[in-house]
Amino acid sequence: MKRLLIATDAWAPQVNGVVRTFERMVDEFGRLGIDVTILAPSDFRTIPCPTYPDIRLAVSRPRTVRAAIVAAEPDHIHVATEGPLGFIARRWCLSKRRMFTTSFHTKFPEYIRARAPIPKSWTYSWLRRFHNAGSGCMVATPSLERDLTQHGFRHLMRWSRGVDGAVFRPRGDDRALDLPRPICLYVGRVAPEKNLEAFLSLDLPGSKVVVGEGPARRALESAFPEVYFLGFREGEALAETYAAADVFVFPSRTDTFGIVLLEALASGVPVAAYPVTGPADVVGGAGVGILSEDLRTATLAALQIPRERCREFALSYGWQASARQFLDNVGRAEAIFALGNGSEVGLHRSDDAASRPA
Repeated sequence: MKRLLIATDAWAPQVNGVVRTFERMVDEFGRLGIDVTILAPSDFRTIPCPTYPDIRLAVSRPRTVRAAIVAAEPDHIHVATEGPLGFIARRWCLSKRRMFTTSFHTKFPEYIRARAPIPKSWTYSWLRRFHNAGSGCMVATPSLERDLTQHGFRHLMRWSRGVDGAVFRPRGDDRALDLPRPICLYVGRVAPEKNLEAFLSLDLPGSKVVVGEGPARRALESAFPEVYFLGFREGEALAETYAAADVFVFPSRTDTFGIVLLEALASGVPVAAYPVTGPADVVGGAGVGILSEDLRTATLAALQIPRERCREFALSYGWQASARQFLDNVGRAEAIFALGNGSEVGLHRSDDAASRPA
Protein backbone atom coordinates (compact mmCIF):
# COMPACT_ATOMS: atom_id res chain seq x y z
CA MET A 1 0.00 0.00 0.00
CA LYS A 2 1.41 3.37 -1.04
CA ARG A 3 -1.60 5.68 -0.78
CA LEU A 4 -4.02 5.73 2.13
CA LEU A 5 -7.14 7.86 2.47
CA ILE A 6 -8.60 8.45 5.93
CA ALA A 7 -12.13 9.83 6.02
CA THR A 8 -12.66 11.49 9.38
CA ASP A 9 -15.22 13.92 10.74
CA ALA A 10 -12.84 14.64 13.64
CA TRP A 11 -9.86 16.78 12.70
CA ALA A 12 -8.08 20.00 13.64
CA PRO A 13 -8.97 22.42 15.09
CA GLN A 14 -10.91 19.88 17.16
CA VAL A 15 -8.96 18.57 20.15
CA ASN A 16 -9.75 14.99 21.15
CA GLY A 17 -8.28 11.51 21.18
CA VAL A 18 -9.37 10.71 17.63
CA VAL A 19 -7.64 13.78 16.21
CA ARG A 20 -4.48 13.22 18.22
CA THR A 21 -4.34 9.58 17.18
CA PHE A 22 -4.62 10.23 13.46
CA GLU A 23 -2.23 13.17 13.59
CA ARG A 24 0.38 10.79 14.96
CA MET A 25 -0.56 8.11 12.44
CA VAL A 26 0.02 10.54 9.57
CA ASP A 27 3.54 11.17 10.89
CA GLU A 28 4.30 7.47 11.38
CA PHE A 29 2.84 6.41 8.01
CA GLY A 30 4.98 9.07 6.33
CA ARG A 31 8.09 7.53 7.88
CA LEU A 32 6.98 4.18 6.45
CA GLY A 33 6.70 5.65 2.94
CA ILE A 34 2.90 5.83 2.83
CA ASP A 35 1.23 8.89 1.32
CA VAL A 36 -1.80 9.83 3.44
CA THR A 37 -4.77 11.93 2.35
CA ILE A 38 -7.05 13.19 5.13
CA LEU A 39 -10.65 13.78 4.07
CA ALA A 40 -11.80 16.15 6.82
CA PRO A 41 -14.43 18.83 7.55
CA SER A 42 -11.82 21.54 6.94
CA ASP A 43 -12.06 20.69 3.22
CA PHE A 44 -15.75 21.59 3.06
CA ARG A 45 -18.38 24.01 4.31
CA THR A 46 -19.30 23.16 7.90
CA ILE A 47 -22.05 23.65 10.46
CA PRO A 48 -21.84 23.32 14.26
CA CYS A 49 -22.70 19.95 15.73
CA PRO A 50 -25.99 20.03 17.69
CA THR A 51 -25.32 20.32 21.47
CA TYR A 52 -21.58 20.57 20.78
CA PRO A 53 -20.92 23.71 18.65
CA ASP A 54 -17.13 23.45 19.01
CA ILE A 55 -17.29 20.46 16.65
CA ARG A 56 -17.90 21.38 13.03
CA LEU A 57 -19.63 18.89 10.71
CA ALA A 58 -19.01 18.88 6.97
CA VAL A 59 -21.89 19.91 4.72
CA SER A 60 -21.22 19.00 1.11
CA ARG A 61 -22.84 17.30 -1.83
CA PRO A 62 -21.94 13.62 -1.89
CA ARG A 63 -20.59 13.95 -5.42
CA THR A 64 -18.07 16.56 -4.20
CA VAL A 65 -16.82 14.20 -1.51
CA ARG A 66 -16.74 11.30 -3.96
CA ALA A 67 -14.70 13.41 -6.38
CA ALA A 68 -12.16 14.10 -3.63
CA ILE A 69 -11.86 10.38 -2.95
CA VAL A 70 -11.31 9.58 -6.62
CA ALA A 71 -8.73 12.37 -6.97
CA ALA A 72 -6.68 10.90 -4.11
CA GLU A 73 -6.38 7.55 -5.95
CA PRO A 74 -6.09 5.63 -2.67
CA ASP A 75 -4.92 2.04 -2.44
CA HIS A 76 -6.91 1.72 0.78
CA ILE A 77 -9.70 3.69 2.44
CA HIS A 78 -10.16 3.87 6.19
CA VAL A 79 -13.40 5.31 7.54
CA ALA A 80 -12.47 6.72 10.92
CA THR A 81 -15.79 8.17 12.08
CA GLU A 82 -19.52 7.69 11.68
CA GLY A 83 -20.25 11.29 10.70
CA PRO A 84 -21.23 12.83 7.34
CA LEU A 85 -17.85 12.31 5.66
CA GLY A 86 -17.47 8.80 7.00
CA PHE A 87 -20.95 7.91 5.82
CA ILE A 88 -20.35 9.19 2.27
CA ALA A 89 -16.99 7.43 2.04
CA ARG A 90 -18.57 4.20 3.23
CA ARG A 91 -21.37 4.47 0.67
CA TRP A 92 -18.87 5.14 -2.12
CA CYS A 93 -16.84 2.04 -1.18
CA LEU A 94 -19.93 -0.13 -1.18
CA SER A 95 -21.12 1.22 -4.51
CA LYS A 96 -17.70 0.57 -6.08
CA ARG A 97 -17.18 -2.76 -4.30
CA ARG A 98 -14.06 -1.34 -2.69
CA MET A 99 -12.63 -2.90 0.43
CA PHE A 100 -12.42 -0.54 3.41
CA THR A 101 -11.82 -0.61 7.13
CA THR A 102 -13.38 1.38 9.97
CA SER A 103 -12.48 2.16 13.57
CA PHE A 104 -14.67 2.47 16.65
CA HIS A 105 -13.52 5.38 18.83
CA THR A 106 -16.53 6.67 20.69
CA LYS A 107 -19.35 5.05 22.64
CA PHE A 108 -21.98 7.16 20.94
CA PRO A 109 -24.90 5.13 22.38
CA GLU A 110 -23.82 6.11 25.88
CA TYR A 111 -22.95 9.68 24.85
CA ILE A 112 -26.29 10.22 23.14
CA ARG A 113 -28.21 8.63 26.00
CA ALA A 114 -26.56 11.10 28.39
CA ARG A 115 -27.98 13.97 26.34
CA ALA A 116 -31.31 12.67 25.05
CA PRO A 117 -33.84 9.89 25.88
CA ILE A 118 -32.75 7.69 22.97
CA PRO A 119 -32.37 3.96 23.77
CA LYS A 120 -28.80 2.74 23.46
CA SER A 121 -30.02 -0.31 21.53
CA TRP A 122 -31.19 1.94 18.68
CA THR A 123 -27.82 3.61 18.33
CA TYR A 124 -25.91 0.32 18.60
CA SER A 125 -28.10 -1.10 15.84
CA TRP A 126 -27.17 1.77 13.51
CA LEU A 127 -23.48 1.60 14.44
CA ARG A 128 -23.41 -2.17 13.91
CA ARG A 129 -24.79 -1.74 10.41
CA PHE A 130 -22.27 1.02 9.69
CA HIS A 131 -19.18 -0.91 10.78
CA ASN A 132 -20.16 -4.41 9.69
CA ALA A 133 -20.27 -3.21 6.09
CA GLY A 134 -16.48 -3.02 6.11
CA SER A 135 -13.89 -5.79 6.12
CA GLY A 136 -12.47 -4.85 9.50
CA CYS A 137 -13.36 -2.65 12.46
CA MET A 138 -10.41 -1.55 14.60
CA VAL A 139 -10.87 -1.25 18.36
CA ALA A 140 -8.41 -0.07 20.98
CA THR A 141 -8.88 -2.52 23.85
CA PRO A 142 -9.87 -6.10 24.69
CA SER A 143 -12.84 -5.04 26.79
CA LEU A 144 -14.23 -2.89 23.97
CA GLU A 145 -13.79 -5.81 21.60
CA ARG A 146 -15.77 -8.06 23.95
CA ASP A 147 -18.47 -5.43 24.38
CA LEU A 148 -18.92 -4.85 20.65
CA THR A 149 -18.90 -8.59 19.95
CA GLN A 150 -21.87 -8.94 22.30
CA HIS A 151 -23.62 -6.23 20.26
CA GLY A 152 -23.11 -8.15 17.02
CA PHE A 153 -20.08 -6.35 15.56
CA ARG A 154 -17.91 -8.47 13.27
CA HIS A 155 -14.31 -8.58 12.01
CA LEU A 156 -13.00 -6.72 15.06
CA MET A 157 -9.26 -6.00 15.06
CA ARG A 158 -7.08 -4.73 17.90
CA TRP A 159 -5.39 -1.37 17.38
CA SER A 160 -3.68 0.12 20.43
CA ARG A 161 -2.38 3.65 20.95
CA GLY A 162 0.89 5.29 21.95
CA VAL A 163 2.47 8.19 23.79
CA ASP A 164 5.33 10.56 23.04
CA GLY A 165 7.64 10.00 25.98
CA ALA A 166 9.95 12.82 24.89
CA VAL A 167 7.18 15.39 25.31
CA PHE A 168 5.30 13.88 28.24
CA ARG A 169 7.93 13.30 30.92
CA PRO A 170 8.69 14.16 34.56
CA ARG A 171 9.99 17.73 34.86
CA GLY A 172 11.55 17.83 38.32
CA ASP A 173 9.65 20.92 39.47
CA ASP A 174 6.06 21.96 40.11
CA ARG A 175 6.08 25.57 38.95
CA ALA A 176 3.40 24.90 36.35
CA LEU A 177 0.86 24.43 39.14
CA ASP A 178 1.67 26.48 42.23
CA LEU A 179 -1.30 25.22 44.24
CA PRO A 180 -1.97 23.46 47.53
CA ARG A 181 -1.10 19.77 47.33
CA PRO A 182 -1.91 17.09 46.50
CA ILE A 183 -2.95 18.27 43.03
CA CYS A 184 -5.64 16.11 41.44
CA LEU A 185 -5.73 16.67 37.68
CA TYR A 186 -8.19 15.95 34.88
CA VAL A 187 -7.38 16.59 31.21
CA GLY A 188 -9.95 16.21 28.45
CA ARG A 189 -13.25 17.46 27.08
CA VAL A 190 -15.44 19.24 29.58
CA ALA A 191 -18.69 17.62 28.54
CA PRO A 192 -21.57 15.71 30.17
CA GLU A 193 -20.41 12.29 28.96
CA LYS A 194 -17.09 12.69 30.80
CA ASN A 195 -18.84 12.38 34.18
CA LEU A 196 -16.76 15.19 35.67
CA GLU A 197 -19.16 15.79 38.55
CA ALA A 198 -18.09 12.43 39.98
CA PHE A 199 -14.56 13.83 40.37
CA LEU A 200 -15.30 17.44 41.22
CA SER A 201 -17.75 16.54 44.00
CA LEU A 202 -15.23 14.36 45.84
CA ASP A 203 -14.03 15.39 49.29
CA LEU A 204 -10.29 15.48 48.64
CA PRO A 205 -7.35 17.33 50.19
CA GLY A 206 -5.31 19.77 48.15
CA SER A 207 -6.48 21.12 44.78
CA LYS A 208 -8.60 19.93 41.87
CA VAL A 209 -7.54 21.08 38.41
CA VAL A 210 -9.37 20.72 35.10
CA VAL A 211 -7.63 21.26 31.76
CA GLY A 212 -9.82 21.38 28.67
CA GLU A 213 -12.80 23.04 27.08
CA GLY A 214 -16.33 21.94 26.32
CA PRO A 215 -20.03 22.73 26.62
CA ALA A 216 -20.23 21.87 30.32
CA ARG A 217 -17.46 24.18 31.51
CA ARG A 218 -19.58 27.19 32.44
CA ALA A 219 -22.05 25.14 34.47
CA LEU A 220 -19.29 23.22 36.24
CA GLU A 221 -17.37 26.39 37.08
CA SER A 222 -20.52 27.77 38.67
CA ALA A 223 -21.25 24.56 40.59
CA PHE A 224 -17.66 24.03 41.78
CA PRO A 225 -16.06 27.46 42.34
CA GLU A 226 -13.17 25.93 44.32
CA VAL A 227 -11.94 23.99 41.27
CA TYR A 228 -9.22 25.49 39.05
CA PHE A 229 -10.40 25.47 35.42
CA LEU A 230 -7.36 26.23 33.26
CA GLY A 231 -8.96 25.94 29.83
CA PHE A 232 -7.27 24.43 26.80
CA ARG A 233 -3.54 23.69 26.91
CA GLU A 234 -1.25 21.96 24.42
CA GLY A 235 2.41 21.22 23.75
CA GLU A 236 4.87 22.15 26.47
CA ALA A 237 2.24 23.92 28.57
CA LEU A 238 0.14 20.75 28.69
CA ALA A 239 3.13 18.50 29.36
CA GLU A 240 4.31 20.74 32.21
CA THR A 241 0.83 20.69 33.72
CA TYR A 242 0.74 16.88 33.72
CA ALA A 243 4.17 16.67 35.32
CA ALA A 244 3.23 19.10 38.09
CA ALA A 245 0.24 17.00 39.22
CA ASP A 246 0.23 14.34 41.91
CA VAL A 247 -2.57 12.12 40.62
CA PHE A 248 -4.58 11.97 37.41
CA VAL A 249 -8.30 11.43 38.04
CA PHE A 250 -10.28 9.99 35.13
CA PRO A 251 -14.01 9.81 35.97
CA SER A 252 -15.27 8.85 32.50
CA ARG A 253 -17.21 5.61 32.17
CA THR A 254 -17.58 5.77 28.38
CA ASP A 255 -14.09 6.28 26.90
CA THR A 256 -12.83 3.50 24.67
CA PHE A 257 -9.14 4.03 25.53
CA GLY A 258 -8.05 7.36 26.99
CA ILE A 259 -4.77 8.62 25.49
CA VAL A 260 -4.65 11.08 28.39
CA LEU A 261 -4.02 8.11 30.68
CA LEU A 262 -0.77 7.33 28.87
CA GLU A 263 0.22 11.00 28.81
CA ALA A 264 -0.24 11.25 32.57
CA LEU A 265 1.64 8.01 33.23
CA ALA A 266 4.52 9.01 30.93
CA SER A 267 4.73 12.21 33.00
CA GLY A 268 5.14 10.07 36.13
CA VAL A 269 1.61 10.66 37.39
CA PRO A 270 -0.44 7.71 38.71
CA VAL A 271 -4.08 7.23 37.69
CA ALA A 272 -7.32 6.94 39.63
CA ALA A 273 -10.35 5.77 37.67
CA TYR A 274 -13.37 3.53 37.56
CA PRO A 275 -12.84 -0.13 36.54
CA VAL A 276 -14.38 0.33 33.08
CA THR A 277 -13.36 0.04 29.43
CA GLY A 278 -10.29 2.17 28.84
CA PRO A 279 -8.77 2.40 32.33
CA ALA A 280 -9.27 -1.33 32.92
CA ASP A 281 -7.34 -2.11 29.74
CA VAL A 282 -4.66 0.58 29.93
CA VAL A 283 -3.98 0.55 33.68
CA GLY A 284 -5.40 -2.84 34.65
CA GLY A 285 -3.28 -4.57 37.25
CA ALA A 286 0.01 -2.95 36.19
CA GLY A 287 0.43 -1.21 39.52
CA VAL A 288 0.39 2.29 38.00
CA GLY A 289 -3.11 3.26 39.06
CA ILE A 290 -6.01 2.39 41.29
CA LEU A 291 -9.35 1.37 39.79
CA SER A 292 -12.37 1.36 42.07
CA GLU A 293 -16.05 2.22 42.13
CA ASP A 294 -15.07 4.40 45.10
CA LEU A 295 -13.23 7.11 43.19
CA ARG A 296 -12.20 8.98 46.34
CA THR A 297 -10.52 5.90 47.77
CA ALA A 298 -8.84 5.24 44.42
CA THR A 299 -7.53 8.81 44.26
CA LEU A 300 -6.03 8.78 47.74
CA ALA A 301 -4.49 5.33 47.24
CA ALA A 302 -2.98 6.28 43.87
CA LEU A 303 -0.94 8.99 45.59
CA GLN A 304 1.23 6.25 47.07
CA ILE A 305 2.30 4.80 43.71
CA PRO A 306 5.95 5.49 42.73
CA ARG A 307 6.15 7.95 39.86
CA GLU A 308 9.04 6.14 38.17
CA ARG A 309 6.91 3.01 37.87
CA CYS A 310 4.26 4.97 35.97
CA ARG A 311 6.80 6.38 33.55
CA GLU A 312 8.40 3.01 32.83
CA PHE A 313 5.02 1.41 32.12
CA ALA A 314 3.83 4.16 29.74
CA LEU A 315 6.96 3.95 27.60
CA SER A 316 5.95 0.42 26.56
CA TYR A 317 3.29 2.10 24.37
CA GLY A 318 4.79 3.47 21.16
CA TRP A 319 3.20 5.24 18.19
CA GLN A 320 5.37 3.37 15.69
CA ALA A 321 4.06 0.05 16.98
CA SER A 322 0.53 1.46 16.77
CA ALA A 323 1.03 2.41 13.11
CA ARG A 324 2.39 -1.02 12.21
CA GLN A 325 -0.54 -2.68 13.98
CA PHE A 326 -2.91 -0.54 11.89
CA LEU A 327 -1.21 -1.65 8.67
CA ASP A 328 -1.28 -5.30 9.76
CA ASN A 329 -5.02 -4.93 10.27
CA VAL A 330 -5.40 -3.60 6.73
CA GLY A 331 -3.66 -6.75 5.48
CA ARG A 332 -6.06 -8.91 7.48
CA ALA A 333 -9.03 -6.94 6.12
CA GLU A 334 -7.80 -7.53 2.57
CA ALA A 335 -7.81 -11.27 3.24
CA ILE A 336 -11.35 -11.09 4.65
CA PHE A 337 -12.50 -9.14 1.60
CA ALA A 338 -10.82 -11.63 -0.73
CA LEU A 339 -12.72 -14.49 0.91
CA GLY A 340 -15.95 -12.68 0.03
CA ASN A 341 -14.48 -12.08 -3.44
CA GLY A 342 -16.08 -8.60 -3.47
CA SER A 343 -19.39 -10.25 -4.26
CA GLU A 344 -22.82 -8.90 -3.49
CA VAL A 345 -23.11 -11.45 -0.68
CA GLY A 346 -19.64 -10.73 0.67
CA LEU A 347 -20.28 -7.00 0.88
CA HIS A 348 -23.82 -6.83 2.12
CA ARG A 349 -24.32 -9.81 4.38
CA SER A 350 -22.54 -8.00 7.22
CA ASP A 351 -24.11 -4.70 6.15
CA ASP A 352 -27.50 -6.18 6.96
CA ALA A 353 -26.36 -7.50 10.32
CA ALA A 354 -28.57 -4.93 12.02
CA SER A 355 -31.42 -7.37 11.68
CA ARG A 356 -29.88 -9.37 14.52
CA PRO A 357 -30.76 -8.37 18.09
CA ALA A 358 -28.20 -6.39 20.08
